[in-house]
Amino acid sequence: MADASVLTAIEGRVATVTVNRPEKHNALNQTARAGLCAALARLEEDADVRVVILTGAGEKAFVAGADIREFAERTPITQHRYMSQLNVTDIAEGLSKPVIAAINGFCLGIGCELVMACDIRIASETAKLGQPEVNLGLLPGSGGTQRLPRLVGLGNAYKLLYTGDLVSAEEALRIGLVDEVVPSRELMPRVRALADAIAAKSPIALRYLKEAVRATTRAPLDEGLRLERSLFGLAFASRDKEEGVQAFLEKRKPDFTGA
Repeated sequence: MADASVLTAIEGRVATVTVNRPEKHNALNQTARAGLCAALARLEEDADVRVVILTGAGEKAFVAGADIREFAERTPITQHRYMSQLNVTDIAEGLSKPVIAAINGFCLGIGCELVMACDIRIASETAKLGQPEVNLGLLPGSGGTQRLPRLVGLGNAYKLLYTGDLVSAEEALRIGLVDEVVPSRELMPRVRALADAIAAKSPIALRYLKEAVRATTRAPLDEGLRLERSLFGLAFASRDKEEGVQAFLEKRKPDFTGA
């Protein structure tokens, strides 16, 4: 990419997208947000990529929030216009492919909102997470008030949002904000191993799985069940289903193509 604030590396069927502003603790300025949106959009269209990993450069931060210096330069009108654009968290959540967050340090504000938009969150034991917007006289503006209660429950969400306090990786695991905690040196190997294992599955099944699970936060149970049955029928008609069944019967590993 021409802009070095966001880097994309593709290895096999897995893409790793890295916010690359370590000198700013990977704070998201407007340029980095645009680069992240563009990188995710490209990966959505890349049929060879089956899983996406999001992380931050260095060991100190995943994304330590927004670049606050930009706030001082904006009027309420320009900020409203800026926030009316497509949000990076919505793009991450809307990706049809599995997205794994590798949380390698401070994960605050928009950073925490970004990992909540991912499908799986794995944190280094040194990670710190939180929504400290209230300390600026603000509130989260990229989904924090909506996704956080769905993950950790109302009481835990209110506590984090009202106080602006940070939580350790272990506390984040306890309340359900992250799914796994590993030693710092094991973070990327663990995330990569998980991504490779998922990438070996049928891309069709993965896409339908994500669509069905995502419906649990948007539709009543009966609608979700109807969607699940419909997607099952579509998957049943795929060549990947034929390959999966045949491989099972032949006692070999399937070779899924996404057809």
